[in-house]
Amino acid sequence: MAEKKFEKALEKLEEIVRKMEEGELTLEESLKAFEEGIKLSRFCLTKLEEAERKVEVLLADEED
Repeated sequence: MAEKKFEKALEKLEEIVRKMEEGELTLEESLKAFEEGIKLSRFCLTKLEEAERKVEVLLADEED
């Protein structure tokens, strides 16, 4: 389930970046999109860090 949330968040983040790069948002829309993008990027970073810790644990278990 977490993977699906991560994938959805990443897709939404990519969509926000695309819209902002197009340059057709108003200032207010850009600020709102930027705020949402920051939240999504933090969520994705947290999920990636959790996955990295799991991989490290699995690799450490193999060494024992």
